[in-house]
Amino acid sequence: MNNTDCILSVDNLTKHYKNFSLKNVNFHLPRGYIMGFIGPNGSGKSTTIKLIMNLLNRDSGQIKVFGLDNLRHELTIKDRIAFVYDENHYYDELSIQDMAKFVASFYKHWETTAFNKYLKEFDLNPKQRIKELSKGMKMKVSLAIALSHKAELLIMDEPTGGLDPLVRAELVDILSSLIQDEQKSIFFSTHITSDLDKIADFITFIHKGEIVMSAPKDDLLDQHGLVKGANTLLNEETRRLFVGIKSNQFGFEGLVRDNEKARRLFKERAIIEKPSLEDIMLYTVKGEQA
Repeated sequence: MNNTDCILSVDNLTKHYKNFSLKNVNFHLPRGYIMGFIGPNGSGKSTTIKLIMNLLNRDSGQIKVFGLDNLRHELTIKDRIAFVYDENHYYDELSIQDMAKFVASFYKHWETTAFNKYLKEFDLNPKQRIKELSKGMKMKVSLAIALSHKAELLIMDEPTGGLDPLVRAELVDILSSLIQDEQKSIFFSTHITSDLDKIADFITFIHKGEIVMSAPKDDLLDQHGLVKGANTLLNEETRRLFVGIKSNQFGFEGLVRDNEKARRLFKERAIIEKPSLEDIMLYTVKGEQA
């Protein structure tokens, strides 16, 4: 992928703390796509996002947004992006419309007509106060604000955490429709990988401050395989194929990185299925611990 086509480029990003380090993090998100940023809690997702937003000072590396350095062009970049947290930091006593008036003053390209259109589309009452909204409704307010100042990059940190499945499904549909014009991109950090199974184009997986993999989602799902079979199939040679294995007296289940190689080796003796993103994440993390 040519980095000049990327809306977000992170290269050799490093940040050291006393008990944790982000080590040479690299990934690239092209314009018009959704990237899922996954990893267990404490893996470095929020630290990476804070560095992208210039809320933390990096130790080394480079971050470019719209091809611009995120330190030298911070204000220009922030006018063109939107940041959606899992918790919204709005004034509880304000109504949705008053909150929008306040937020509008920070952006060059605010469109009140667009904001009102999204409120109607998301079934939000402009006169309702922030403190009266459910978590899902607050998330929709954040999205309406983001879309009304023509944000080209949406950075979302655990946006579906704590939402019920119906609201999560609705949010996923909204995000999917947003990128249809191929001009916007979404960087979606979450540990709820089932949301990304539906909408992500790319997956970047971080663990213990290091990138484990960053690739098109379909490639990852096609290359990996979930193997199920009798324990007698496991020996020194076959075990080397696996990222991680769990077994009991009835048999084993494990994840392999090379689906085709596993098919050749096991032939018809094992069941090999397509894994989910959650399978890939859990087996990679647990396999390392085994």
